[in-house]
Order: sequence, then C-alpha cells, then structure tokens
Amino acid sequence: MLSTHMSDARPDTASTLHTTSVDAGWQRQGKLWSNLKELCDILRIPSAAIHTEEELLFQHVQFKTGQRIHTIGQPFDTLYVVHSGFLKTVLIDEFGNEQVLSFPMKGDLFGVDGIHSKRYASEAVALSNCDLILLPFKKLTALGRSHAEFEHAIYSVMSRELVREQAMVSMLGALSAEARVARFLVSLSERYADMGYSSKLFNLRMTRHEIGSYLGLTLETVSRTLSAFNEIGLITVDQRSIGIKDFDALKTLRRLPPSSTRAKQSASKKSKQQAAMQPAQEPDSDWGQVATA
Repeated sequence: MLSTHMSDARPDTASTLHTTSVDAGWQRQGKLWSNLKELCDILRIPSAAIHTEEELLFQHVQFKTGQRIHTIGQPFDTLYVVHSGFLKTVLIDEFGNEQVLSFPMKGDLFGVDGIHSKRYASEAVALSNCDLILLPFKKLTALGRSHAEFEHAIYSVMSRELVREQAMVSMLGALSAEARVARFLVSLSERYADMGYSSKLFNLRMTRHEIGSYLGLTLETVSRTLSAFNEIGLITVDQRSIGIKDFDALKTLRRLPPSSTRAKQSASKKSKQQAAMQPAQEPDSDWGQVATA
C-alpha cells in the first residue's frame, strides 16, 4: 500500500512546491481505476452517446479523515470526483480562520476553482475516509475535443455546482438563521436520497462549527436551532445523528415560534404521548354495582 502523507502546513505563497494527489493519499486496494461509463454514472451524466475506440481509465486515490486533497495556491492540474466519503472546501484568511464554501460528497466534482488562475483558490479537506477519482485536466480537455457530448456533459456538471452555490448565496441573504439551518437539513436529506441512503435518518459528517461557517452563523446559533427543532418535533437529535420528522415543515419554515409557544407545544406533545401510553382504566366498582342493580 502506498502511503505518503501531506504536510499539515498550509502554503503561504504561490511558489509552494506542488505535491500530487497520488502522493498525498494512499492507493485504493483492489480496483484502482474507473472506466468512462463508471465515471459518467457517478457524475449522473449520460454515457450512451460517448464512444471511444480505446478504454479510458481514471485512477482512484483514497484520503484519510483530516487529510488535505489540495491547498490554496497549489498548482492546478486535476479535477476530483467524489466516489465515496465527505469533504469540505474552505477559504483561509491571513489569521488562519476558515470559511467553509461547500461540502462535496458522492457524485460531486470539485477543484474547478483552479482552472482560471492555474492554482487552486480554496483548500479541500476530507471529513471522512474518502475515495476520489482523479480527472487530469489535460486528459479531460483532450477527451472533450474528440467527444463533444462528453465535454457538454462536464459543462453541465460544472453548471450544476454553480447553481447550488448561487442558491446558497441567495439563502444567506434572504432567510433567517432558523430557516438557513432548516434548508441545510432539507438539502442534506435530498442529497442522501440521491446517493441511495436514507433521507430520514443520517449522520452529520461536519461539526456544528463547520455548519455555522457554511451558513454564516455561530456554533451556538446552530446548536440552539437544532435543539429547538428537536423540541417542537421537526427532527430528532442524538449527537451527530439527525432524524427528519417533518420534512415539509422544514422546507417551508421561515422563523421559529416564540420560546413560550414552543414550550406549550412541547408540553402538549408530551401530554398526548403520555395519554396514548396509559392503559384503559377498569370501570368503577360502585358504578358496576349500580348498573346491575
């Protein structure tokens, strides 16, 4: 097994030496490559119209939790497709503070921000053990020149990511803190469903601090909002495990009701649950005697 770890030190100049992703991760055991059809399937783009005389193969590389896939200022030469696992992309200011930009997961393409300047503009970090498919940019452009259908499909994937980012920017500018957290959970639920997992029960791979950074909120606001959602029965929370109880309410939520109203709703809910759990009472013995007299 090949295993060469990237340094945790972040580059502070554009002249930082480039470390290839193959060196940074460890190679996947068993199947090390995906063919073009498998690549198209994971990206959710049609492959039937793409015909090649030779079999095109794309290498897989694995990264451990916490490893950096690429860093800010690193020379660009590769796009990445998430085959499995969860990541975050971040910007880092001069004080070392992170701003989370996205949470790539299965079927997502990232690294596109390096095309313009030939250097990555963000940093990508594995939030779990990840299996990534490498798309060398030179190989990708050559394939696009000879297969227009594939080129258009890749543009479609890039556009899909852009639309998602635009929706995020719109949400940050228009919604309350509670609505942002609600829409984030809705988005995660839909993404899990797209990946073939449960949309009703899933684990948060990111911390509450990272969610807050992504949504423009503090850690405390995220934690308080999740607790409030749990209190009024929209979700269940067990550390990082989230259960979706009322998807439609989360999707349309604008603001939480006042805390006093939430307390009444919670008390009413508990009262109904307790009443449902109580066994039916036996008839009063005196009443029975009168009835049979």
